[in-house]
Amino acid sequence: PQLPHGHMPLPSFWKVVEDTLQQSGAQLRAFCQAFETVTPSPGTQPLTPAEERKVLSLVSKHGPDKLYQVTSNISGSRDLDLTLLRGQIVALLQGTDTKGNTSRWLVDAGGPRGFVPAAKLRPY
Repeated sequence: PQLPHGHMPLPSFWKVVEDTLQQSGAQLRAFCQAFETVTPSPGTQPLTPAEERKVLSLVSKHGPDKLYQVTSNISGSRDLDLTLLRGQIVALLQGTDTKGNTSRWLVDAGGPRGFVPAAKLRPY
């Protein structure tokens, strides 16, 4: 079988191949950019109605600038530690624990209050 560009001199054939690859690459990059703008990052999952109500109550109690989102699952190992799931919203009560340790924060998880690692929280 004869290739569609089989009659071309080799340099011209490679030029066609190169152009086609560049064009495909550009289309792929455009697609990836469009895809990223349409899909939110994994950290911002849509909240369930129950979570939304909890967030609204946390905002009314503590203000929007005190809200943080849990970036990965937290399993509390010590007394007064909270166990939280990634994506949960909490309100910062104090940026230290009882011993003044700034790597553990006291938070309100919309009911339970306790300590979580500051490194696993990011501003909401």
